[in-house]
Amino acid sequence: MSLRTPLGAVRGHGSANSGTGHFWRQRLSAIANVPLTLGLVWLVLANLGGDYESVRASLSSPLAVIVLAAFIVSAVYHMRLGLQVVIEDYVHGEALKFACLIANTLFSAILALTCLYAILKLGI
Repeated sequence: MSLRTPLGAVRGHGSANSGTGHFWRQRLSAIANVPLTLGLVWLVLANLGGDYESVRASLSSPLAVIVLAAFIVSAVYHMRLGLQVVIEDYVHGEALKFACLIANTLFSAILALTCLYAILKLGI
């Protein structure tokens, strides 16, 4: 005896239709964050104790800009996915949940764009 509806059994989706995809996106972004975080730590340690001009010159190199931009995109995406799970699990009421999910997406986009702008401005 199955607890799935006939339509759900035919389509092969779970109860929420996208739980597995969300799970894998969260895990893959977490895996991507490991080397990117190590790259960020390397950049910080390499510039520790440097004056403003030397740090600016170091962070404006193409490799540093790429590492920083990739870190920002991956970390913000991972943050958005994690907060989405928290909102879906703990916010009750459909209207409030919907508003919080929109706010989460907008905040993540604004944060990522602001950081990327700062990185690109430094790199140019």
